[in-house]
Amino acid sequence: MVKRIGTKSRALAGALVAALVLGGCAQGLGGGSYARTEARRAMTVQFGTIESVRGVQLEGTKTPVGPLAGAAVGGIAGSSVGGGRGAAVATVIGAVAGGLAGSAIEEGATRTAGVEVTVRLDNGQFLAVVQADEGEGLRPGERVRVLRDAGTTRVTR
Repeated sequence: MVKRIGTKSRALAGALVAALVLGGCAQGLGGGSYARTEARRAMTVQFGTIESVRGVQLEGTKTPVGPLAGAAVGGIAGSSVGGGRGAAVATVIGAVAGGLAGSAIEEGATRTAGVEVTVRLDNGQFLAVVQADEGEGLRPGERVRVLRDAGTTRVTR
C-alpha cells in the first residue's frame, strides 16, 4: 500500500528545494566581481596583452545545503512507502538517495562557464588566469590590466 504525500510534506519539500537553489548560488568569479573583503584594499596592477583565451568549466559549489535538502526530501518521499519497518527502511534509503541526488543537483546547478586568459605582461612574463566568463569578450591581442592582491588575480580591460 502506498500513502500519498500530504500537503504539508509537499510544502516542506518545495521549501527545501528553494533553499537548495538559493543557497547554492555561486559568488561571482569573473574579472568584474569583487568580494566585500576586497573593498578598499590595495592591489598591484600590471599591464599586458592577451595571448590566448580558452573556454573552461568552473565546478559548482559543494555545500551541505544540497545533500541536506535532498536527504530531507528523499526521507519524506521514502516515509510514504509501505508501513511499519518497511516505511522506516524506505525512509532511510530515500534520505541517502536524496542526499546523493541533492549534492549532484547543487554541483550541476551552480557550475558556470569560465575562461582561461593567458597574458604576456609588459615585463615579458606569461601569466594564465582562470575566471568566470562574464561576457566581457576578452580577445587575443587586446591590452588588459592584471590586478593582484593576496590570493586573488583577475584580468580586466
